[in-house]
Amino acid sequence: HRTALYEDAPAACWPIVYSPDYNITFVGLEKLHPFDAGKWGKVINFLKEEKLIADDLIVQAREATDEDLLVVHTRRYLNKLKWSFVVATITEIPPVAFLPNFVVQRKVLKPLRTQTGGTIMAGKLAVDRGWAINVGGGFHHCSSDKGGGFCAYADITLAIKFLFERVQGVSKAMIIDLDAHQGNGHERDFMDDHRVYIMDVYNRYIYPGDGFAKRAIKRKVELEWGTEDTEYLQKVHTHVEGALNELKPDIIVYNAGTDILDGDPLGGLAVSPQGIVKRDEVVFKAARSRRIPILMVTSGGYQKRTARIIADSILNLHSLGLIDKELAASGAGNPKVEQMIRDAAKDFSNLS
Repeated sequence: HRTALYEDAPAACWPIVYSPDYNITFVGLEKLHPFDAGKWGKVINFLKEEKLIADDLIVQAREATDEDLLVVHTRRYLNKLKWSFVVATITEIPPVAFLPNFVVQRKVLKPLRTQTGGTIMAGKLAVDRGWAINVGGGFHHCSSDKGGGFCAYADITLAIKFLFERVQGVSKAMIIDLDAHQGNGHERDFMDDHRVYIMDVYNRYIYPGDGFAKRAIKRKVELEWGTEDTEYLQKVHTHVEGALNELKPDIIVYNAGTDILDGDPLGGLAVSPQGIVKRDEVVFKAARSRRIPILMVTSGGYQKRTARIIADSILNLHSLGLIDKELAASGAGNPKVEQMIRDAAKDFSNLS
C-alpha cells in the first residue's frame, strides 16, 4: 500500500517527530492513570524554551491508518478496539469502558495511532539521517493480536517491518529495550525472526512476566528491585557493547523508557535523573560511533518530572554532538570524524 508516513520530511527539520495530537487530555481521565498523559507536549515545550527546536523545525507526526496498522496487526485485533471495555482493559483506565466508542477512538486511540505513525516515520528518518527521536511511542507490550499495559498498537514492530519491506539495505534490526518492563509485545512478534536481535533490561519481578516472550530475547538482563545508577549503567554499557559486537544491525530501535527513575510507582528501580541522561548517552555513543542509524522512542515513565528528564537527555545528546541537525541532514555518522573532514576541507580551500 501507499502510505503518507513515508513521504519525505523537509530537509530543514530536525529528525524529531511529534504532534500535539499525542497528548491524551479529556474530562480528567488522565488523572485516573499514573501515566502523565500530557508528557509528550511538555518535552517539546522544554526543548522550545531551551531554543533547541521550534514548531516548524520538527517533523509533524501523522496518524497511522488502518492500512498502515494491518502491516502487523490482524483485522480481528483492530476490530476489538471498537469495544470500549477492551480499550479500558488495554489502557488500564477502567472508566473508559463506560464511554461511547467514538469518544474513545477520538480521545484515546487517535493519540496512540498518531504516536504509532510517528514511530514509523522516525524509522525512515533514522535511516536517512543517522538518528531520529519520536517524542512518543514505545508501546512495547502490544503485539500483532494483543494489547496491554497502556499499549494499543505495536509501533516498534511496525517501524521495523516497514523498514524491512520498504527501505533498501535494511535487513537486520536490533531492539535495545531499556524500559523498566519486559518488552513482551515486540518479543512475541519477532519470536522466530532471525533478522531481529532483542536486548531487554528490565525489573524481573514486575509486569508482564511473560515467560513465553522471553524466549525471543537474545540478551536478557534481569534486574533486582531498587537497582541504582552504578550497577545499572555498568550493565547497560557492557551489554550494549556486547550486543553490537555480536551483530552490526542496519537500524537500532532504542526503547528509552524513563520508568527506571527512582520512585516510579510501576518500575521498582532506583536510577537517578542523571543516570537516565547518562544511559541515553551510552546508547547513542555506541550507535553513532559505529555509524548505525538509531531510532529512539520514549515509552514508559509515570512521574511528573519525567518530561523534564527526557528533554534534558535530548539537550545532553545535542551538547555532546551525538545528535545534530546539520549532521543529520547529511546522513553522517561519527560527529568527531565529520568535524575533522569539514576542518580539512576548510584548510584545503584556504590553501587553494
